[in-house]
Amino acid sequence: MADSLGVSLATPLTDGDTISASEFVANLSGVPINIVRAEEVLLGELSKTSGIATQARRARQEAGPGIQVVCGAFKKMPHAIKQQVRQAVAHGGLDMRMAPHPFVYVDKNYVRILGGVARAMEAVEPLQRPVVIQLRGEMEPIAREAVIAAELGAATLMVDTGALEDLDAVSQALKEAGLRGKVKLAFAGNLRAEELGSLAGHDLDAVDIGYSVVDAPCLPMRFDVLLD
Repeated sequence: MADSLGVSLATPLTDGDTISASEFVANLSGVPINIVRAEEVLLGELSKTSGIATQARRARQEAGPGIQVVCGAFKKMPHAIKQQVRQAVAHGGLDMRMAPHPFVYVDKNYVRILGGVARAMEAVEPLQRPVVIQLRGEMEPIAREAVIAAELGAATLMVDTGALEDLDAVSQALKEAGLRGKVKLAFAGNLRAEELGSLAGHDLDAVDIGYSVVDAPCLPMRFDVLLD
């Protein structure tokens, strides 16, 4: 972008590097009119994505080791900025998806359309791919839905209610049915980065933090002109 604006850009940093307050991110040089244009374009590109990456990094640290942290909410961002948001989330250290491709994601709408967890699992069985299914306990108690999904071969169960009591109930039901070791247990539901530390002690493998990351405020940045 700097090249297209007719300015030269030099930086000692690479994507994902940690910076401190008052640290120079980059030095630009060029004729005055191009420098002014650069301020209008480059500052916004850096500050918003750096804010998202910072919040992603915070979420990763708050969750602690042993828990996968995913931010799939980049998919809900405007198309014009979706790729930048996706890259910022990745540079912050979070995964984009609960499972590696190829897999089948059965969200709450498919469960509703297909008539429940059992019918949804039966509908996708011919695809012969790992299944990630979103559970909300809308048609049956959520613990029962989890057991049904696990019995029918789901690889990942996402408790998407934001209620820890639901997560605990699902974990207990899976253990009693001898199914806990066969599935990955994930938790979601409008979680914030500062809440992730409270998940310690609960039985889960992954968490989806969603909007808390992509809605992060801009990282404060200044564009200062220095005269030779």
